[in-house]
Amino acid sequence: MVRPPLSPQERARGERLGLLLRDARGSRSMTEIAAASGIPVETLRKIETGRIATPAFFTVAALAAAVGLSLQEIVACCAGPQAGQALSA
Repeated sequence: MVRPPLSPQERARGERLGLLLRDARGSRSMTEIAAASGIPVETLRKIETGRIATPAFFTVAALAAAVGLSLQEIVACCAGPQAGQALSA
């Protein structure tokens, strides 16, 4: 199956997710967060740098728990104003 290219909006959302996770990680190492979330360090590195712009839901959920973010905080930061409206509808 060939995956269609990501739109500029999807790439920007992935970059915002990476920045949010990196900021939430703080002084903790990638290795520590990867171990706590059960994902490979390289996957975390790719998400933080925006190379994986659309990670799987359960990967995001595991990372959110490891860095102390709620999924609502991630949506608010990454998806833009329309996402908050969709959640409350």
